[in-house]
Amino acid sequence: MKFMDDSIVKGNIVNDRLVAEGEQVLYKTYNRFPVAFDHAKGVELYDAGGHAFLDFGAGIAVAGLGYGNALVDQAMKEQIDKGLLHTSNLFYNEPSIEAAEKLLAASGMDRVFFTNSGTEAVEGALKIARRYHYNKGKAGCEIIAMQGSFHGRSMGAVSVTGKDHYRAPFEPLIGGVRFATFNDLDSVKALVNENTGAIIMETIQGEGGIYPATEEFLRGVRQLCDAHDLLLILDEIQCGMGRSGAMFAWQAYGVKPDVLTVAKALGNGVPIGAFLACGEAASAMQPGDHGSTYGGNPFVCAAASAVLDVFKEADIPGHAKEQGEYLWKALDEVKAAFPEMVKDHRGMGLIQGLEFAPSVPAGDIVRKMLLEQHVILIAAEHNTIRFVPPLVIEHEHIDAMKEKLEKVLAERT
Repeated sequence: MKFMDDSIVKGNIVNDRLVAEGEQVLYKTYNRFPVAFDHAKGVELYDAGGHAFLDFGAGIAVAGLGYGNALVDQAMKEQIDKGLLHTSNLFYNEPSIEAAEKLLAASGMDRVFFTNSGTEAVEGALKIARRYHYNKGKAGCEIIAMQGSFHGRSMGAVSVTGKDHYRAPFEPLIGGVRFATFNDLDSVKALVNENTGAIIMETIQGEGGIYPATEEFLRGVRQLCDAHDLLLILDEIQCGMGRSGAMFAWQAYGVKPDVLTVAKALGNGVPIGAFLACGEAASAMQPGDHGSTYGGNPFVCAAASAVLDVFKEADIPGHAKEQGEYLWKALDEVKAAFPEMVKDHRGMGLIQGLEFAPSVPAGDIVRKMLLEQHVILIAAEHNTIRFVPPLVIEHEHIDAMKEKLEKVLAERT
């Protein structure tokens, strides 16, 4: 009889203890899986029992460079050794200036404000829109958002999120928001009036089920904004930072926003986001209009600066595009092998989704892949599984994920 290694047994006990304790002390706003991760390397995470998990979720599109990137880790260690993790935004610090210069160069935008999260970045973007039109004598402008969108869970961000189940418990929300149908230009045109001030949308809807904007739609919205002096706000918190195969997804379309929100992979796990603006929008807000205690602190900006260096030097967007093509082929083969289960395949680069038939709950597949196959996937709306792995994955990782996914699906036939 083969017995489990003693360290694994002890590790499993620790895992179970952490899960039980977490259930008692953490505010229950997540339905967590019974796994407690302890450490990570490359594109794998390890639980307290030492079991390796192949990561195709990247902490919900955060760990773009995977885990333990030497250059990013070194930059953080050097900043810690300086003893300066925080000052305040009443002063300048070199890491924030360096990170700003690199991010503006990569995006072609004019100004940046660093936040602590993507949701905060959306809040700032909405304030730019309102302030921009206030400066022109139009206070309280309306904002057009998209059905099926997701922009965060703070009051402003959830007000422009196009999903009733996120909005309903917290109404009344911020007013002056109207919802159009994503990829339906006529529905947007129908909502534009003299009070409209901005249009906010994800270039690729992520949480909503992985729906890229069509080129016709995105270009049409840009033209509509230009014709009516509206600000175009593109939320690239999930689809930006190389995930689409371009540094920012809008660059593949050639449609530049007035305001851009980014986060997630910008810090590769360190909490940082940003909103960026260009043209008149870059000077709409004045001192005192917005602020953040921790935003742009030296520690997180040192990490973001190093992340941006790696993205440029290693051509991470190019790698994501290449691996995205390989992933597309692999998932198309899964769809062809299980036509009664898989309804659709959508996405671009390394943000892709498989939509399953109603008889095949995506959540069940995600759970089996995690607990039985040790592969991390994420569910999305419309019974869809998201594939948003670290951008540094290789063919061998895609092959391994595909093999295990096909095994789980075959068990249902």
